[in-house]
Amino acid sequence: MKKLSSSEFARLDERTRLVLAGRDPADSYGFVNPPIVRGSTVVYPNTEDFLVRKARYSYGTDGSPTLDALVAAANTIEKGAGVVVTPSGLLACTLALLAATSSGDHVLVTDSVYRPTRIFCDTFLRRMGVEVTYYDPLVGGDIDKLFKPNTKLVWTEAPGSQTFEMQDIPAIVEAAHQRDILVAMDNTWATPLFFDSHRFGIDLSVQAGTKYYAAHSDVLIGTISARTPELYKKLNAAWHQLGMMVAPEDAFLTLRGMRTMAIRLKEQMPAGIAMAEWLRERPEVARVLHPALPGSPGHEIWKRDFTGASSLFTIELKPVSMKAVGAMLDGLTLFGIGASWGGYESLVLPFDCQAYRTVTTPDFKGPTVRIHVGLENLEDLKADLDAGFARLRAAS
Repeated sequence: MKKLSSSEFARLDERTRLVLAGRDPADSYGFVNPPIVRGSTVVYPNTEDFLVRKARYSYGTDGSPTLDALVAAANTIEKGAGVVVTPSGLLACTLALLAATSSGDHVLVTDSVYRPTRIFCDTFLRRMGVEVTYYDPLVGGDIDKLFKPNTKLVWTEAPGSQTFEMQDIPAIVEAAHQRDILVAMDNTWATPLFFDSHRFGIDLSVQAGTKYYAAHSDVLIGTISARTPELYKKLNAAWHQLGMMVAPEDAFLTLRGMRTMAIRLKEQMPAGIAMAEWLRERPEVARVLHPALPGSPGHEIWKRDFTGASSLFTIELKPVSMKAVGAMLDGLTLFGIGASWGGYESLVLPFDCQAYRTVTTPDFKGPTVRIHVGLENLEDLKADLDAGFARLRAAS
């Protein structure tokens, strides 16, 4: 198998590059996948080499060949200046915030942010002396009215966690960059395959690789991609200083998942939209929040800026008791009740975000359920939900 030059590799389609990135059978005794390399101590052949650290790895916290392979794959689809990998998606969010801010800085965070990120901002980040202000996710270019002299970063998430507001990322980036303010984005829902965040000016692109990267619900992992070499240098320094090493087994499993990510998303996107369309016609459903669904809030922004969608969305039920919702969900056989998503399996998650939103209050009148459509047969999934709706009606 001939090794491609960097220019030949760059000319390949993204899907092909994702299959090839970070692996060279010639370096792995002919095996297709890079091996799992575990280790902490690195020994040197002589004193001189040790004193000048003449080695790719000086200690286990510098990484490993397995981790480098994963970084290469992530770099392939992020197309930024460099990527660091963290032991969870939440750590990717928190490291991005830590690397970009200092005591005395001001950060703007979308009110629709992933709740654990909000908790970090309200506790750890504030204790560091960083001021945090939440903003309406639909503010767009008017975000400049919220800037202060010490504003350092705007945190975005499109669509919003659970409530699926679509932010006008180009307008926010333009306003922020005019003031030399960084913009970070949790891009887990779309992945870099469906939203090219750096092309839109996002400075720090965050992925909960636990979701569509690893995809088998058995790994916790995250990635951060920096848009510029200067920012990557700062990000990489923070990664080293905090010792955020990823287990080689987790890196290996994530890399294996990424090889098939394009194929999985190609299957899950239309399945998610078809399920959303079916649910929108159900008499028990008040509305469906799925940006890729025509008529859904934020659809025009999604159509303008995104090239695809994942299979995660929310439905608002017509007003019923939580007892009825429990009867519906507890009897499901194909949908698990779980907080994660992005894997091969379908999931449901009842939620109430109104208790912790501080700037905007979603106008939900009935219970809300987040749905992730996996790789099961779509008709089987519909039949499972149909039976669930029957239980809901009986318990109402």
